[in-house]
Amino acid sequence: MLTEERYAAIIERLHQQGIVKLQELVDVLGASESTIRRDLIDLESRQMLKRIHGGAALMNEKTLEPGMEEKTSKNIQQKVTIARLAAQEIENGDCIYLDAGTTTLAMIPYIEAKDVTVVTNGLSHVEALVSKRIRSYLLGGMMKIHTKAVIGSIALQNMDNFRFDKCFLGTNGVDAEMGYTTPDPEEALIKRRAHQLSGKSYVLADSSKIGEITFAKLFELEEADLITEQMPEHWRPVIEQKTKIIEG
Repeated sequence: MLTEERYAAIIERLHQQGIVKLQELVDVLGASESTIRRDLIDLESRQMLKRIHGGAALMNEKTLEPGMEEKTSKNIQQKVTIARLAAQEIENGDCIYLDAGTTTLAMIPYIEAKDVTVVTNGLSHVEALVSKRIRSYLLGGMMKIHTKAVIGSIALQNMDNFRFDKCFLGTNGVDAEMGYTTPDPEEALIKRRAHQLSGKSYVLADSSKIGEITFAKLFELEEADLITEQMPEHWRPVIEQKTKIIEG
């Protein structure tokens, strides 16, 4: 098969599926893994796809992050259910990290544990925490305008001043093979570092995120408990093999 024919086949498959895995392309196109890797690198340089861990995704579907306003209006009841479950995991005296995001923001009204200390990179979060008289620290760094999340090297340096009993993180994708993923590598670095600094990690994801894969990997499923409103039954067997599921 000629190079341009492989390219056309890869793009066609991407439009059909949204995401393709490297091994799948090797099998379907009958080319070596190194050849397919070179194809993906070249197609990415042409801005026709985005390489992700183990494969490729359409740029317009998997690398764009919805804004805070758009997220707030989606899956509201599911987020409330997840937020209640997550807040119940907080114990008296805990020092926790709350990731920026609408589901973690929804946790704050349901925090009933006493003497809790919270570190967050969410501007909206620290406002809600202060209103509830919860001791709070906002990371310094660059503010990401449309998600109101603090990111970047300064934020990472700030994080190293803290250690957490628990962290509560949002994600855009939950996949048995690819783990937890998010569109923005900068936000992924912050989430990953919070996980590394925590005694226990929880990932909050509504059921629409199960089976999805986005650009930047956080970590493997088995490294955190998954909190969701209801696990889709067709995903339950494979996800349960990897992690503990807490659901409403």
